[in-house]
Amino acid sequence: MSKARELAELGAAYDSGALSNRNVIINGAMQCWQRATASTTTANGYSTVDRWKHFESGAGAYTTEQSTDHPTGTGYSLKFQVTTADTSIAAGEYAFTETNLEGQNLQQLQYGTSTAKNVTVSFWVKSNKTGIYCVALYKHAGAGTAYMYRKEYTISAANTWEKKVVTISPTAGSTALITASAGAVPNSNAMGLSLVFGLAWGSNYHGTDNTWQTGSGYGTSNQVNWMDSTSNNFYLAEVQLEAGTEATPFEHRSIGDELARCQRYFYRMAGSGIHFYADYYSNDTFVTKEPLPVEMRVAPTITTNGTGGTSGTAFDYVNLGATPTLGSEKNHVHVYRGVASTARTYLLLRSDSSLDASAEL
Repeated sequence: MSKARELAELGAAYDSGALSNRNVIINGAMQCWQRATASTTTANGYSTVDRWKHFESGAGAYTTEQSTDHPTGTGYSLKFQVTTADTSIAAGEYAFTETNLEGQNLQQLQYGTSTAKNVTVSFWVKSNKTGIYCVALYKHAGAGTAYMYRKEYTISAANTWEKKVVTISPTAGSTALITASAGAVPNSNAMGLSLVFGLAWGSNYHGTDNTWQTGSGYGTSNQVNWMDSTSNNFYLAEVQLEAGTEATPFEHRSIGDELARCQRYFYRMAGSGIHFYADYYSNDTFVTKEPLPVEMRVAPTITTNGTGGTSGTAFDYVNLGATPTLGSEKNHVHVYRGVASTARTYLLLRSDSSLDASAEL
């Protein structure tokens, strides 16, 4: 991109009053990896990079991992690698990754009104397998109706980083779905939009290119079957979604800012010999609570990892009377003593264990 073009795009962003917070994608730079950075087989959920959820249905399998292979040479990308090939994608099979966005962070798009805005998706992509792929935008039902848009793009050169730009009109395909009231995105912490990158789509998930429709048409019939060989890889970096018709330069955020945004949805407390709860003395069943680093989207689901502690748990403890009972609110995790007691209670999250708080969409 020329310097003049870059300055022109920044000027357009300034005119729209959005020099910062242009990118509604969280962790589009693939900076935060609380769960894992190493190669991990997808299990239809979040497994490695924060805010990106991976899916696979069929005979094949793939892994995701952190990669330093990056279009500018400075940063991380998300790498996908086929580990079990599926050479024939059945009608109900698929492979894809998505990131999900809260409705209350999308109100500037004005979906569900006659003034609904264009949005532009830009990203860098690389694969050894060339051909047509699809990126989709799924408008969740909320108080209205679920609508799906998909757009083909082409990976032209094997093993070469390419920047792709897709501008999505609210009336794409000469439709009025998004500009009518049923196109509204809920102004709440519920699911608003999902941005979806397809790797393989069975015919049950085909729709019309560059068109808003009902149904689950995430891709088109032209989408390549990326799952057809264990030689296949796919890299994704610098994903941005913003209002307007211009793809402005990627908005880089500090690691502290991005991590705090990610921790609204997921937080892993890794054991390091720390006193997660300790030295509480009371004739009560309640022990204590541990604050979370940021307020989460909803009261999180709490799970622990590790079985080396007392009674096969992630904790070492005394005088609880029973296995720790964990609960949560949006800003803390709490634990209950198993029985009422005046004995001094001690609870330690072991160094070989961890605790996960999840409020994912």
